[in-house]
This record gives sequence, structure tokens and C-alpha cells, in this order.
Amino acid sequence: MDVFQDTEMESDNDDGEWGMIDRMRLWRHDALMQHLYETAAFWGDKILSWTNDANDAFWLAQTYFMTHQYARAERLLTRPFPAMTPNVQSAPLNGLEHRLVDDLKMGSLTADTKGKGKEGHPDTSIMPQLPMGDVGMMQIPEELQDSVSRLVDMSVACRYLAAQCQVRQGNWTDATEMLGEANPFRHSARSGPAVPNVDGGIKVEASMCHLRGILMLKLNRGDQAKLCFMEALTLDVKCYDAFDQLVSGEMMTPDEEWEFIQGLAYREQTQDDADFVQLIYTSQLRKYKHAEEHALTRRRLVEEFGLSDNPDVLFSFADALYAQFRWADCYTITTRILGLVSIHDPTMPLHIACMYHLNHLHSKLFILAHELVEREPENPISWYAVGVWYLASGKWPQARQYFSKTSLMDPRFGPAWIAFAHTFAMEGEHDHAVTAYSTCARMFTGSHLPLLFVGMEQIMLSNHLLADEALNAAYATCDGDPLLINELGVMAFTHGDYQRAADLFKRSLELAQVTQSSQMSWTTTYLNLGTCYRKLKNYEMAKTNYQHVLEIEPQHPQGLGYLAMVYHLLGEIDKAIIKYHEALSIDPINGHLIELLNLALESDLCCGSLEKVYPGGEEAFRAMMVSLKTKVLDASKKPKVDKPGADVAMSVG
Repeated sequence: MDVFQDTEMESDNDDGEWGMIDRMRLWRHDALMQHLYETAAFWGDKILSWTNDANDAFWLAQTYFMTHQYARAERLLTRPFPAMTPNVQSAPLNGLEHRLVDDLKMGSLTADTKGKGKEGHPDTSIMPQLPMGDVGMMQIPEELQDSVSRLVDMSVACRYLAAQCQVRQGNWTDATEMLGEANPFRHSARSGPAVPNVDGGIKVEASMCHLRGILMLKLNRGDQAKLCFMEALTLDVKCYDAFDQLVSGEMMTPDEEWEFIQGLAYREQTQDDADFVQLIYTSQLRKYKHAEEHALTRRRLVEEFGLSDNPDVLFSFADALYAQFRWADCYTITTRILGLVSIHDPTMPLHIACMYHLNHLHSKLFILAHELVEREPENPISWYAVGVWYLASGKWPQARQYFSKTSLMDPRFGPAWIAFAHTFAMEGEHDHAVTAYSTCARMFTGSHLPLLFVGMEQIMLSNHLLADEALNAAYATCDGDPLLINELGVMAFTHGDYQRAADLFKRSLELAQVTQSSQMSWTTTYLNLGTCYRKLKNYEMAKTNYQHVLEIEPQHPQGLGYLAMVYHLLGEIDKAIIKYHEALSIDPINGHLIELLNLALESDLCCGSLEKVYPGGEEAFRAMMVSLKTKVLDASKKPKVDKPGADVAMSVG
């Protein structure tokens, strides 16, 4: 099928003879399929010289585009060609026919997937040589103005390709002009999410909306970019590029993301495949909420569609484990994915992050970073891996250098921006960290993490008002992250509202239980909850939480110290002394614990009975003292012997 349907469709049978042009179209097509682009361009150029046909010009422009000759392709698409005859020109818009004379702007939205066919014998005998300069249309004689037109004015497919060429050349303004600031087909009866594409392909209208969104990002108009991507996916649910921009670019909040993806017109656009498309999209969403729905989605993809070993489905499993802080389990699955495909872009950040969190994998991280740089030096993820290795080694300036390089290569790569800010936070440069996190928050408006980290840094700087503002903004974006709820509890504790702090810490732990997180990650929250109960003088509940900390991590110094304080407050001095000693065996230079231990010992000696200090009580202690005094007196009556150390006196208090 031709892009420009100016002639009746010819039969695909072998009736009639094939001429030279027919054979060369076949050569052009096969050269494209076999990636012989220079061959395709060579023969395509000869075909166009003979036919001056718009379809042949379109396929030659496609060949130039594939060989990165963008200026050459754009010039071909914007120079004049013989206009199509109105009485036979029809242009299908997303599968529905309409006459070009009805709406010249719409043009043709179909493209020949083969690019070859029988010779159309175009009649160019009356067409003189057309000017080819920059103002070629203006130099055309007036009598020919109505009989010629640019390809971009005759076909939406050509206009879309020309805009792609301008984007590749960095001509953002020209490309925006070519596509328009908004979708010109938006209010047309032949457009909309309920209008399916009858040929089963992807609507060019949706592709144009996606490209318009890319342009908005290049022009730093993030809100408009988000709307363009949403419109592209609404028009055609098969446009995965738009979905990827929305989800991986975190342009929507988790709740917006879920509602939007679940509300797409899957049945209307792809009735037979609606369930699968919805499931595969749902599996790629963030995992802060809807844990049961996500688990059911993954199970259906594995059991009903047989995708147990598909990298994207495995990535969904890995992403869920990473959200639950189960680094080792996540690393196992990401390793499997990278065993199936050498590089899987969504998986690589998770894989590298797991290697950072698991100390015994730092050496493997070093090797992986070297391999990526050697294999994929143009891929931002390679330099991100190098930066993470320096981060794991505590070399903040070097890590910052490589994260900066990554963000320059791909300004929409979120992990690099977050990691860049982490280097300042870990180095103690909290003001710089706040600035970096704030920049990240402006770029990724759908993510709550930058705002959360801003709040944590403001807590470190004791800017409690700003910390509250940042944490509340993060909570408005995502209210299902247990780490965020923990930080809100910290702020409530700082303000002296211990009951609210305790409620927030309990809620954080409940959310962590729902996501089946690693218990080791939540020892601090249990510690915080116990401290709230201690402040509220609910010592039994405080003791329960501190004991839970020690069940998870028996050598936790703060847990031992706080449990000793609770025993001390409950009057169980012996247990308090034992726990103080255990805490000091792990943290021997903790001045607070030493002071508390001394208080416990003094309290035990002054206020307690000798039953606690000496077996047998006071009577046995006095008998022991008399016996010791007698031995000292007997020893003093014996003649002295000059021996080293024999003159050491012993006094008994």
C-alpha cells in the first residue's frame, strides 16, 4: 500500500510484466530489510529521478533517516512534488477514509510496509523541472502553483517524518511548528480513544502526540509534555513509548498513574488483546500501593500468558522486591534478567543499587562498571555504574563527577540525579544536598522521593518548619511509603507530640508488614516507637518494642541501651546493669551509657539491699569482712621478707 494512494490498488498477482522501476523498487525494499542502506538509497534515488513520485520520495527519505542523514531527508520531504489528483486521492485517518480535498491538513496516515510494487507509470510529461532552492515553492511559476505541493502538506506520515528529522538535528522550534503546539485532529470525528485503528497498527496521530511531548521536554515545558504523552497513550494504548515516558520519567503520582492506566480504552482499541495489554502495563507501575493487585497481575502474566522468563515480567518481580528492601532476592532476579539479555534498561538501576546495598558484591560492582564502560560507552547507565562504585567506596567527589556526566548524557535519568544529591548528603554538605534534591523534585514531579530527602536534610539542619513543608508535600504525592511515614513520625516526636508520633510509627510498621519488607530495615522504626512509649511512660510497651529490636538484631547497641533505661525506670536495677554492660561491650566509649551505668550502680548500692550485691546477704558479708580482717592482722605479725612487691599495702574499706 502506498503512502499516497493516488492510483487504484494493483493486484499482487503476477499478471503483466515488471518493468525496470518495478524491479528497482524490489531491490530498494530488500536492501532496506537487509540493512544495506546505501544500496537502498542508491537505487531509490534513481527511481525518484524517473518517476518524480511522492511515494518513492517518501521511501527515499526513510532510507536517509535510517542512515542519520536527517537534513537530506528533511529537504526531500519539504521540496515540491506534483500534487495528487483530488478526485482519486483518499487518505485513511487511523483506519477511516476521507477525501484529501475535505481536509488537506490531515493527509495520509498510512505507510507502505513493503515499499515495493508494480510500476505506476506516473504522467510527468507536462511537468517542467521544478526549482530546488530554499524558496523553491515561491520560485514556481504561477500557472504551476496549484499543481505542486510539498510532501509534508500532502501526508501526515511525511510531516511526522520531517518533524523527526528536525528533532534529531536539534531544531526544536521548527519541529514544534511542523507538528503544531496541540493535536490538530483532537476534535475531529475520526479521532479519539473510542475510534480503533482498523488496520491493527499504531495510529500516526498518537505517534505525533508522543513526539510533541518529547519536544515539550526539550523546551523545558514538563506539564505540557505530560499532557501530550497522556493524550498519545489515550489515543492508542499500543504506543508504549508514551507509557514509558510517563512511568519511567515519574511524571505522574502513583495514584494518578494507577487510575490513568486502569482507565484506558483497551476494549475499544484492541478488543482481543485488551487483557494482556492492561496486565503488562499494570506490572510496570510503581509498587508503593495495590500490593495484592500487583501480585495477581504477575501471576496471571506467568500462568495465563506463559511469560515466566520474560525480562519485563521478571523486572516487575524485582521491582516489587526492591520496594520491600529485599536486596538479595531482588539481586537474584536481576541477575537472571541480565543472563537472558545483556542489558535491560529498566533493570540496570535496580541491579546496580542491590550491589551497592550488599557489601559483599562491591567487587562485582567494580567489574560490572568496567565491562559496561568498555561495551556501552555511549550508554548513560555505564557511567552511572561507575559513580555508584565510587559512592560505595566513600569517594564522594569522584562519584559526583560521574553522576553529573550521566545526567548530562540523559537529563531524564532520575537515579543519577538522586545519587548526585546523595553524595552531598553523605559528605555532610546538607545545604548543597537540599539544592540538588530540590532540582530533582522540579524535574520528576510525580516522585515523592526528592521531597522526602529534602525533608530529611532539613531535619539534619534543624530547619523544622521547612522539613514539615517538604515532608507534607511528599505525603500529598505518595501516602503509601512507610519510610515517609517514619520521617513524619520523627517530626511529630521533635515537636513533642509523642502520641501522634507513636501512631505514625505504628502505621509505618503496618505498611511495612503489608509489603513484606525485610525486618532488618525497620529496626530504627521499632526503636523510635519504643522511645515514644517511654516518653509517654508506657514502659511495658516500650520494653516490648526494644525487645523486638533485639530479636531482629541481638547486638544492636541502641536497643540494648534503651532497654536498660526502661529496666532502670521500672526499678529492675540488676537487669538494667546487665543490659548497660552488654551495650558498652559493643559501644565502649558511649559517655551516656557509662553515666547511666554509674547511676544504676550507685542506686543499687545506696537504695538496694545487700542481698542483691553479696550472696547470703548482710550477715554473710559481715562475716566475710571479719575473716578478711583477721587474715590481714595475722599476716602483719609475721617477719617481713624482702621480695619485689611485698611492701604493697592493702586497705579494706
